[in-house]
Amino acid sequence: MTQIILQGPQLNQALANEIAEKLAGQCTWRESYALIENTQHADLRMLRQQYMVDMNVLPAEFNGKNCRLLVMDMDSTLITIECIDEIADFMDIKPQVAAITESAMRGEIDFETSLKQRVALLKGLPVEMLDRVYNERLMLNPGAEVMLKTVQQAGIKTALVSGGFTFFTDKLKKRLNLDFTQANVLEHDNGYLTGNVTGDICGAQAKADFLIKCCDEINIDKKQSIAIGDGANDLLMMAEAGMSVAYHAKPKVQEAADTALNYCGLEGVLGLLQRPLSKA
Repeated sequence: MTQIILQGPQLNQALANEIAEKLAGQCTWRESYALIENTQHADLRMLRQQYMVDMNVLPAEFNGKNCRLLVMDMDSTLITIECIDEIADFMDIKPQVAAITESAMRGEIDFETSLKQRVALLKGLPVEMLDRVYNERLMLNPGAEVMLKTVQQAGIKTALVSGGFTFFTDKLKKRLNLDFTQANVLEHDNGYLTGNVTGDICGAQAKADFLIKCCDEINIDKKQSIAIGDGANDLLMMAEAGMSVAYHAKPKVQEAADTALNYCGLEGVLGLLQRPLSKA
């Protein structure tokens, strides 16, 4: 049975009923989203152009009640910034680094190459500047805290994987009570970045392997996981999950993902899981 979830700041019950009527479906209004079922058709292309709300057909084989793992990308997904771009800003080279970042997220150059190019440009930066990026510029995306609190209370494990750096994922793991994290390690010497990363690069395949490893560790099927990302290097990971969510993502990612959030914050993940927002 086709299930369509409607969400967004502009959505109300009357608007949800109007969309359901155009789909010849039955609308059930929930506190923070609307569920449309028993539709005669599910062609949402025209409706998405007409209404400024998120409309998503849930994957037929995914059951939100059985979800046991949520895996997130970090930069521009869990948080509002691209950390490496903000680090570069302290060296007055943000435009050069940001251009490489954007090209990699669009899938124009492979992630590993782009990361090496960008990290090389950071050589000589005092490590203490990373604290300034975290304290002064890093912000969670809207809805992140309520989304995480709600799924954690439901017993869903939470994981953060990033092509960024452990300096930030480690801090976020502690702050947000996350269960698993993985990212790249910035090499430094005598208090300064060397322009290299230590160990294997956490790129697209590593992200996919991380999701599988987390599933194995908590003894669940991959279909019981959800993956959220915004860039091309998230696609392999998203393909492994029971449901993939493109969060304010690049066009290539939106085309490949099961679902997409363009109007909601991260609280929209709860609607896709058909879970009410935490009140505590």
